[in-house]
Amino acid sequence: MRPSRLISQGKLLTLSIYLLTVVGAVFAFLWIQKLGAGLAAPVVKAGAGAGTAVVQGPINTLLHVLLSLAVVIVSARGMGALFKFIHQPPVIGEVVGGILLGPSFLGSVAPSVYEFVLPSTTAPFLGVIAQLGVILYMFLVGLELDLKVLRRSGHATLAISHASIVVPFLAGAALALFLYERMSTSSVPFTSFALFLGVSMSVTAFPVLARILTDKKLNKTRLGTIALTCAAVDDVTAWCLLAFVVSMTQAQISGAVLTLLLTVGYVLLMFIVVRPLILRAVPWLEAFDRLTEGGMALIFVALLASALTTEFIGIHAIFGAFLLGAVTPHNSRVAKELTDRLEDLVRILFLPAFFAFTGMRTQFGLLGTAEEWVLCGVITLVAIFGKFGGTLFAARLTGLNWRDAAGLGILMNTRGLVELIVLNIGLDLQVISPTLFTMLVMMALVTTFMTTPALSLVMYRHAWKD
Repeated sequence: MRPSRLISQGKLLTLSIYLLTVVGAVFAFLWIQKLGAGLAAPVVKAGAGAGTAVVQGPINTLLHVLLSLAVVIVSARGMGALFKFIHQPPVIGEVVGGILLGPSFLGSVAPSVYEFVLPSTTAPFLGVIAQLGVILYMFLVGLELDLKVLRRSGHATLAISHASIVVPFLAGAALALFLYERMSTSSVPFTSFALFLGVSMSVTAFPVLARILTDKKLNKTRLGTIALTCAAVDDVTAWCLLAFVVSMTQAQISGAVLTLLLTVGYVLLMFIVVRPLILRAVPWLEAFDRLTEGGMALIFVALLASALTTEFIGIHAIFGAFLLGAVTPHNSRVAKELTDRLEDLVRILFLPAFFAFTGMRTQFGLLGTAEEWVLCGVITLVAIFGKFGGTLFAARLTGLNWRDAAGLGILMNTRGLVELIVLNIGLDLQVISPTLFTMLVMMALVTTFMTTPALSLVMYRHAWKD
């Protein structure tokens, strides 16, 4: 049989498996939704929730915010350096540093110090700084996204990446059947709860994964190329899924459909109208020796306008920021200069504020019983094996050997900062409780922390080859 005929048959088989996976996933989720429709979560008690903090004078508040930022930066840099020393991604150390400054550690060990360094009055201000930091960070992530790689990704890579989303998504939705009556409330519809839990299990952190591959010198190998492409497709798919979940949560079905239509319309507008305009503007901006203040102002206005639009539509502002970065040519001098000038500020100042804000919301004291710790372990295991299993078997079906498929499954389990962004959105929307938020943060830390040692274990006495 001719090679071309074999190739076409291989593509047909891969496409058939991919379509069956997607269709099967839709029917599986509808079945899970039908099962969950009869579940009843506890009713929220009147008056439950956080109290209103007493606002102090503006000078005192500013003093505490400045002090908090200084302490947060020192903690993030110190823990990041420590984790880098033990061959872990520094971002995990920065996340741990933020949690150590929260009520789970500093608030328990030294309550008076915690109240002075991170009083409750600073939380709203840190929250605003954190949200701004995440918007800028997602813009940078969009700038790093190579749309040509996504277009060039073969049927096999597309099938692997979507299987690595579909399987953990369905595993998370199925887990919602067990968790809904235990960890949710009657004010949260089961569908929203199941959708969000599925998305939280499906995320892969593209930037952290890229850093791990670079540190391991795997970024230019066949495995590294497949992993980066799959993670990029995962990122785009996961953000689309999250946008749908947010629209479902914030509106009724009719409102969710309208939000979805507006979102699709805005995405088309960005690619059909805005991207050609950016392609024309880039040479004009690059005519100067460096990006001028006027050019930077124009880009920031476009960034804020895009973020405002998606926030107004009913999805999060980060989608607008990510989308503007994605439609900007990633290999242009404008994109490189924007990254160079913004990256340090975002990583050193804004993201540590986000980690500290996340740490203030993470309360391990809420896991007060053995049953809750067991639930936390179950969530982590479902996340690990859902992601690993979906990636492993899809990679094997598309021709990768067991070792490469296992390595890819381990890499796709990297969740990192992207997972924390998703979880904070869920907590803000009150889809998940503070207790479940803490469990999922623990899951994000464990799955990301295990990536490097697990990958080293799989690579033991073997050399990855192109």
